[in-house]
Amino acid sequence: MKPTSRERHITLKHILIDSQRMIGIKFYPDKVLDALIKTLDHPRWSEQYGLILIKNTPKNLQDIFEKFKGVAWINVQHFFTNRPVFAGNSLLSVDEYRKRPIKAGFRQCPEAFYQKLEIRKYSLNTARVYIGMFERFINHYRTVENLLELGEQEIINYLQSLVLEGKSDSYINQSINAIKFYYEVVLEMPNRFYRVERPFKKESLPKVISKESVLRMIALCPNIKHRCIIALLYSSGLRRAELLNLKISDIDSERMTIRVSQGKGKKDRVSLLSKRLLEDLRQYYRIWKPVTYLFEGPDGGQYSATSVVKIIARAAKRAKISQRVTPHMLRHSFATHLLEAGTDLRYIQALLGHSSTRTTEVYTHIAVNGLSRIQNPLDLD
Repeated sequence: MKPTSRERHITLKHILIDSQRMIGIKFYPDKVLDALIKTLDHPRWSEQYGLILIKNTPKNLQDIFEKFKGVAWINVQHFFTNRPVFAGNSLLSVDEYRKRPIKAGFRQCPEAFYQKLEIRKYSLNTARVYIGMFERFINHYRTVENLLELGEQEIINYLQSLVLEGKSDSYINQSINAIKFYYEVVLEMPNRFYRVERPFKKESLPKVISKESVLRMIALCPNIKHRCIIALLYSSGLRRAELLNLKISDIDSERMTIRVSQGKGKKDRVSLLSKRLLEDLRQYYRIWKPVTYLFEGPDGGQYSATSVVKIIARAAKRAKISQRVTPHMLRHSFATHLLEAGTDLRYIQALLGHSSTRTTEVYTHIAVNGLSRIQNPLDLD
């Protein structure tokens, strides 16, 4: 039986050979497809990539769509950039990087790199990381003038040098993201690097503390503002940045909920408001009288992220907790204690703002409600 147009398909990929952009065409052998391939502009087989290659020009790309239309389905998911712009972020300008003084011999990011960060409205923190990581990479190959001459092998060699320097997996992953951003987003050649491997992701379990420890931290905190910060992080499962972004209007005492606006991934969600905490929040409001943000610094702007870390550390010390406690540990503890109390995993997922239950399922590995029913073999008669 002959394959139909639905069964026939080709996949387009970006390939760079000797600084020349090529279109890679992948397909299963078929007489009809073979015949059409031969009508393209100087097709040639690449043993290295296992693909048919033709020059990447607008005309050649148009020829592919015209000649294979109705004959085969064309898979372009590896070829076109279709990631959405980060609409939730405020306007980004990286002028401070453009206009900074540059030392002699130092290689700066290309202007197109800055422009793409601004156009796609990446967060300022991400922009800083990408610029720093990419500039380190291009200065490693300072003598190579044309960045298109840097291929997969050069990238792999550079990543290997980072490993030998003892850089963390996180650092290496950020470097890969910055390099891929330039070649795949700025130059619009998505998924071009097929052999660049990331470090294996370490599956570490979240660190939590007991509910009793959290209650001691709150009870022994003499400052009402600090007490509210600790209680909110724990009782609502907030990330530190989400806490700092809270506005007075986000507290809904009638529905006993907290609105989290533009959390991680630019998603809104609703979390729980504790009745016990509400009384403290009202007392705090009467004393501190915040204007815009729920927690404000001396200048009236957002409260300092560093201050939150210090508040948690001091509270843990007062509560005589031996391990180092961070704001995110209170979020992990919130999820774990809800799970141990029998709360459905899907509700916990929604409260935390996780896109998938797979992320939330990690808490099932540290919840001890099931373990408490297992008798230790040392205690068996």
